[in-house]
Amino acid sequence: MNPVFAALDTTDFARAKRLAGMVGPHVGGLKLGLEFFLAQGLANTAAVAGTTPLFLDLKLHDIPNTVAGGVRAIADLKPEFLTIHASGGSAMMRAAVAAADEAAGRTGHRLKLLGVTVLTSLDDGDLDALGQRGPAADQVRRLALLARSCGLDGVICSPFEVAALRAELGPDFQLVVPGIRPAGSAAGDQKRVMGPREAIDAGASRLVIGRPITDAPDPAAAARAIAASLA
Repeated sequence: MNPVFAALDTTDFARAKRLAGMVGPHVGGLKLGLEFFLAQGLANTAAVAGTTPLFLDLKLHDIPNTVAGGVRAIADLKPEFLTIHASGGSAMMRAAVAAADEAAGRTGHRLKLLGVTVLTSLDDGDLDALGQRGPAADQVRRLALLARSCGLDGVICSPFEVAALRAELGPDFQLVVPGIRPAGSAAGDQKRVMGPREAIDAGASRLVIGRPITDAPDPAAAARAIAASLA
């Protein structure tokens, strides 16, 4: 299994469609996020993904009833993964799980729910400014344990929390990792980054890689090179 989801971070339908055609055969799936979904809606999101597994990164965070409604509304897209914020609390996460289970009976497909723990654009200083005391790793662990107890399929975490979470949460819980930068890539706005091979060896289930693929002179070649490094 190719563990890489290519992040198509754009609002432009033509660019997303073009990138999907170039990199789709060389990755395990495509990630489309909030900016694309808001600009293009359900139909164009489905059109870009086609038959390639879709990771819909919307980071839903609202009262339980609203998030559950969002999960039901998105279920017809049949994404492999959908993100919600674990910091929304147990009632919100349980409502999302119930909505996913309910929708699976209608669509024949059970989307996997991932809880966002601490964004990889945040470091310990950022969390301190927000009133969250202690290192980011402690907050990630708390939220990951809460997400599992609520029935989520996995979490989003930085590569630096993967090994500890894998040891505590076992082999089947999905640990999906952004902040992946192959050798020579710029970190950009990510503060907690790691190479793809290192992250997989640490216990990551899936890797989310955006600009090192999509901004490369040859996105298909970049995707192939990453896949080869993980073979």
